[in-house]
Amino acid sequence: MTVDVGALSGRSVLIIGGLGFIGANLAGRLVGLGANVLLVDSMNPLYGGNMYNIAGIAARVKVNISDVRDRHSLPHLLRGQEFIFNLAGQTSHMDSMLDPFTDMEINATAQLALLEACREHAVDAKIVFASTRQIYGRPQYLPVDEKHPIKPVDVNGINKTAGEFYHILYGEVYGLRTTVLRLTNTYGPRMRIKDARQTFLGVWFRKVIEGEPFEVWGGEQKRDYSYVDDVVEALLLAAVDPGCDAMTFNVGGHEVLSLAETADIIRAAWPGARYVVRDYPAERKAIDIGDYYSDYSLLRERTGWQPRVSFRDGVARTLAFYAETLKHYV
Repeated sequence: MTVDVGALSGRSVLIIGGLGFIGANLAGRLVGLGANVLLVDSMNPLYGGNMYNIAGIAARVKVNISDVRDRHSLPHLLRGQEFIFNLAGQTSHMDSMLDPFTDMEINATAQLALLEACREHAVDAKIVFASTRQIYGRPQYLPVDEKHPIKPVDVNGINKTAGEFYHILYGEVYGLRTTVLRLTNTYGPRMRIKDARQTFLGVWFRKVIEGEPFEVWGGEQKRDYSYVDDVVEALLLAAVDPGCDAMTFNVGGHEVLSLAETADIIRAAWPGARYVVRDYPAERKAIDIGDYYSDYSLLRERTGWQPRVSFRDGVARTLAFYAETLKHYV
């Protein structure tokens, strides 16, 4: 099946979380497709917003600095939008345990407020919501498909589940055109690397560029990874294909790697890179999900999507990006 993402040319598109990692990469792709793009971001220093993320396209997009929790700004931002990519969120699992109420405000309450505003001011817009594999909790079987039980192991997973279910509910009850994508371990240029609030890979990449060893906790856990360009393509396909309305899809990688294998690939990609293996910290072990990798066949069957960038190539591209831009991200 071929889905025409070129249909976004000339269309009005809102990206919530648009100065963040995935949002900025999506913005660059949309600009190339000829869309009229508005980026909304809180620029909260704890999250992924970074003005450098849109270097090269800043003159071709509009930017509004606004927090998704600000209900009063939503009507102005939503009016006239044909496509809404809802990517804003608190992603740190540890932060959600330390500050559960902020996590709830961003990942649950704000999502409900956004959908209420869409119901009044953007009822015809297509909404694509970025959810997470974290909602599944510890896998009962592998690979994990969309029928897997939902049993989060941390506050972040519970609140993301609520945000996701609000999108599904508002589609079923009010007719909003919503699609949910459950993402896993997205990495690539423009990701947050100053800490592990987005993914552990960011810290690993930073350590490699700075010439310091990175830490591998455990090493035997298995993961799949999604290069950001592949995720952007999934978002676009979900937006323009009417057959994706009211559906939920996994987005994952086609390679299953242990953390030790992941570390070895990164070490091989950068001369002098090294790592040390540590025991898994107790406070993180309590909310670790163990092995996880996705079954994304439903999305492939619906849209033809499949990951195209190998982990080795994605690592090489990511390290090359930060070798040139590190000062803008640390």
